[in-house]
Amino acid sequence: MRPILMKGHERPLTFLKYNRDGDLLFSCAKDHTPNVWFADNGERLGTYRGHNGAVWCCDVSRDSSRLITGSADQSAKLWDVQSGQQVFTFNFDSPTRSVEFSVGDRLAVITTDPFMELTPAIHVKRIASDPADQSAESVLVLKVPQGRLKINRAVWGPLNNTIISAGEDAIIRIWDSETGKLLKENQKEEGHTKTITSLVKSPDGSHFLTGSLDKSAKLWDTRTLTLIKTYRTESPVNAVAMSPLLNHVVLGGGQDAINVTTTDHRAGKFEAKFYDKILQEEIGGVKGHFGPINALAFNPDGKSFSSGGEDGYIRLHHFDHDYFNIKI
Repeated sequence: MRPILMKGHERPLTFLKYNRDGDLLFSCAKDHTPNVWFADNGERLGTYRGHNGAVWCCDVSRDSSRLITGSADQSAKLWDVQSGQQVFTFNFDSPTRSVEFSVGDRLAVITTDPFMELTPAIHVKRIASDPADQSAESVLVLKVPQGRLKINRAVWGPLNNTIISAGEDAIIRIWDSETGKLLKENQKEEGHTKTITSLVKSPDGSHFLTGSLDKSAKLWDTRTLTLIKTYRTESPVNAVAMSPLLNHVVLGGGQDAINVTTTDHRAGKFEAKFYDKILQEEIGGVKGHFGPINALAFNPDGKSFSSGGEDGYIRLHHFDHDYFNIKI
């Protein structure tokens, strides 16, 4: 499995996202400019210029016409995917951390960080089909009880009825997306013990996977918020992904950037580790990054995956034939 090395960012990667057809890969990094690539050969198609801070997150609409990005420059922007033009900018009073379109692309959930005396919040915006009708008003703002602690991810639950959020206080919360009421929190004793860095839903939305700095990833039932599985590893987890095809989950991570130079590169555990989703056993790993892995994404067809690292590279892997016949 030879990776395709994609160098288009000058700073560490923060997020990777395939479109629904699996032919385009969108990447965000700390260098202000999201990129879009062909997902089969790793050729860069274009860039989205306009942010002026690190871009933390992105999402692409179901028909691949619109891109939404959230950035440390205190804005979230809507883009025309094809032309690279900015369509609209949502301005906030603090950096935006996570963005996601709802099912149907009529709504977007955007989280903002704590900043000065502002507490973190989750905003729901209506997305107009015609950019001329787009308004900046929030349909709903959820003020979160956790004070100074960031919300690293907020995603839509099934049928857009709920919003699932997770972050630095290591608690997963489920909110009613109509009323803003807090519906559920996970049990403390079975949850993560440190910051939740990433959260990814299964393709059918019935369960989701969280990765945390406590060196584990956990699989949860979306409706009941019960813990299903736990995957343990030796280093902090910055990114997780779930195969849409096989029962595999992938964990990526490594130590904090601050400690990287003090260790040998082999000791840094900079590999994407594959686990059997059901048996919770490690089945293999993909090495190659020269720094912690910050982003992981599976192609919707399950036949390739990509990883983005602190080293500024995206590595695109098309699986060999024998990957599909791994037996434990």
